[in-house]
Amino acid sequence: MLAIEPGSTGPALTAWGQRLQAQGARAVVIMSPHWMSDVPTVMTHPAPQTWHDFGGFPDALYRLQYPAPGSPVLAEAVRHRLSTAGWTAKTDERRPFDHGAWVPLSFLFPQADVPVVQLSLPASASPAEVYDLGQALGDLRQQGVVLIGSGSMTHNLGEFFGGRPAHGASPAPYVVAFSQWVENALREGDRARLFDYRRYAPDAVRAHPTDEHFLPMFFALGAAGWGQADGPLPEYISREVTYRFLSMDAFALG
Repeated sequence: MLAIEPGSTGPALTAWGQRLQAQGARAVVIMSPHWMSDVPTVMTHPAPQTWHDFGGFPDALYRLQYPAPGSPVLAEAVRHRLSTAGWTAKTDERRPFDHGAWVPLSFLFPQADVPVVQLSLPASASPAEVYDLGQALGDLRQQGVVLIGSGSMTHNLGEFFGGRPAHGASPAPYVVAFSQWVENALREGDRARLFDYRRYAPDAVRAHPTDEHFLPMFFALGAAGWGQADGPLPEYISREVTYRFLSMDAFALG
C-alpha cells in the first residue's frame, strides 16, 4: 500500500533518491523478500516487467507500472563477484520486478531511468550469510551502484489482518520497542547481537513470525561494511509505522 499511500516514507525516499542521483548513482542492485530461491539468483532481463504479485488490493495498485531497464552487464558483474566469493550463483533471464523492488524504487527513482538488477534471497540463509552476500558486492558502490535491502522492519501480517487497524492507528508498543532495539544495535555496530536478533531483540518472533522480510537488511549492511572497523553508521530516512503493526523504518549507510 505504500505505492498509493506514501505517508511520510514515500517523500523521504524520494528526497534520498535525489541525493543519490546528485552523487552519481548510476544503477541499483536490490534484494527483496518476495524472491526466494535455493541459491542466489540474478535477474538478467534487459527490460523486466512489473509484477503485481499480490491479490485483494485496490485497483489503482494494479495499474501502476515501473518500466526501469535491467542491466545484463551489471547482472554478470554481480554473478561473477558472488561466484568468486564462493557462492553458487544462478541467473534468471525472465524474472520480473516484484513489489518488494518496484514499490520503493518508484519513490527513490520515480522516472524509472536508473537500471535495476534484482538478486534473490537464499531461502535457507542466516543473517550472517546474507551479510556475506552483500559484502561480496560492496565494491560496486565505488562504481555508482546503489545496493538496497528491501523489506519491513516489522512484519506480522497475522496481527494486521486479525485487527484490521486504521491507517493512522497508534503503533503497537512492541513494534516501537523492536525497531528501537534494532536502531540501537546498528548505532553500536553490534554484529553479534544483531545477527542473533531472534534471541536478543524484544518480541523478535512477534515482530517477524518468519524472517524473510527482515533478512534483506543484512544484505545492505554487508555491502556497506557495517560493523567493521570504521564502518558507517545508519542515517535514518524514515521511522513511520503504518497500520499499527508495520514499521517502515528506512536508513542509509555511507
